[in-house]
Amino acid sequence: MFFLTLLYNWLRRLSGNWGARLGYLVVSLLFAGAVCGFQCVEASSEGAVERFVFEKAEMGVPFRVTVYARSSVDAERAAKAAFARVEALNSVFSDYDSDSELSRLSDSSGNGQRIPVGADLWKVLERALYFSNQSEGAFDLTIGPVVNLWRTARRKRELPNPEKLRDALERTGFGAIQLHPDSRSVELLKPRMRLDAGGIAKGYAIQEALAVLFDSGHKVCMVEGGGDLALGDAPPGAKGWKVSVTQLDHQSAPRPEVLELKNCALSTSGDLYQRLEIDGVRYSHIVDPRTGVGLVDHSLVSVLGPNALDTDALSKVISVLGPERGIRIAEQMEGVSVYVIRAPGGFLEEWRSANWGR
Repeated sequence: MFFLTLLYNWLRRLSGNWGARLGYLVVSLLFAGAVCGFQCVEASSEGAVERFVFEKAEMGVPFRVTVYARSSVDAERAAKAAFARVEALNSVFSDYDSDSELSRLSDSSGNGQRIPVGADLWKVLERALYFSNQSEGAFDLTIGPVVNLWRTARRKRELPNPEKLRDALERTGFGAIQLHPDSRSVELLKPRMRLDAGGIAKGYAIQEALAVLFDSGHKVCMVEGGGDLALGDAPPGAKGWKVSVTQLDHQSAPRPEVLELKNCALSTSGDLYQRLEIDGVRYSHIVDPRTGVGLVDHSLVSVLGPNALDTDALSKVISVLGPERGIRIAEQMEGVSVYVIRAPGGFLEEWRSANWGR
């Protein structure tokens, strides 16, 4: 799976939006099962139950479902339902699909209309605006016009045009998202806005897939997608799932830390796979919504918490704000802990919240 992730991201950097689609197609073909559209890549006996692992491309990245079950039929049925939930959510949140619910909401920007939205989009918008307010704009779903410029920049291997960047920034601002709870509708106040839920929707989808597994009676399970994972009960005979925390590609970086985790989520964000290097400066695919510029501190932020919706968003908040301010926000949330490793100017730094890994 690691190789496929690298392949997808290389294709995406190579060819921008078309590269992302090509990367998605390649990964889909490699993962496709002969009948059900996904592949069981592992099954191992653990006493009364067996461990099954299924993989499938969803939301443009490899997704993995690990489940302990009494039979392959039960495991496959549960995994198919989990993948179906993720696929359905992709039709809500994709900014590549012009027919997605998010894209159709973006198309309504500036027309003075309140657009009714479904429960999933509403929940993510509410939570996204919570993080926008908490971080004073370091997290912002309206960053879509700027993100599109940086996608093109990575494809062309050149920085965005300053004039186009200024124009894109004028079309952003989380204050231009107006929620109307009485009608569960949304109005986008500025014209030509483009919402981008890439910093939070995958975490939500992973958490929802885990909930599907729980509902089917499979509580010993794990769902992974890109840099996010959500965990259920511990495997038989274990204290928790053994999870290796991703490390920075720096010559002085320590060995990856291995944690034993259960009933929680872990998200990691950084410039390890997606970035643009110009004149010796490394620009992350994570863009500061306040400046419109990709981060240059060469960092990885890992966040542990009760659910992947929050850990996914928080990993972006802390990436943008930096460890000192970002960890202060995280420590106000129950059950959340943070590990940051970064190399601004090439000098390695490590930051941990007081409760990291607990």
